[in-house]
Amino acid sequence: MKKIIKTSNAPAPVGPYNQAVLSGNTLYTSGQIALDPATGKLVTGSIEIETTQVLENMKAVLTEAGMTFENVVKSTIYVKNMNDFAKINTVYGGYFNPETAPARETVEVGNLPLFVNVEISMIAIK
Repeated sequence: MKKIIKTSNAPAPVGPYNQAVLSGNTLYTSGQIALDPATGKLVTGSIEIETTQVLENMKAVLTEAGMTFENVVKSTIYVKNMNDFAKINTVYGGYFNPETAPARETVEVGNLPLFVNVEISMIAIK
């Protein structure tokens, strides 16, 4: 059985999907981008600012499911420009304990929704 996870503290989906789905003890999140959930506008300025907003959105989804970043077992980061990897990695690293950080891949892509620079999805387990 699956439970749909929704929170107003993260951006509403812009298509036929949900912010996350909890199946048993496993949470599958949709990708988050740097949309401000209060205004619906993109947060821009630098890749660090954008990445922080993405992770704050993800934090809201995890919180709604009763989890934290400590529950995350797998992350996928999609980037528009791999030259931003080090900056994204620095921000991302601030959200995880290095000793218990999840498995992860980072993939450079041609474009992302709304032409943002970074999108992150996660799998977490209670």
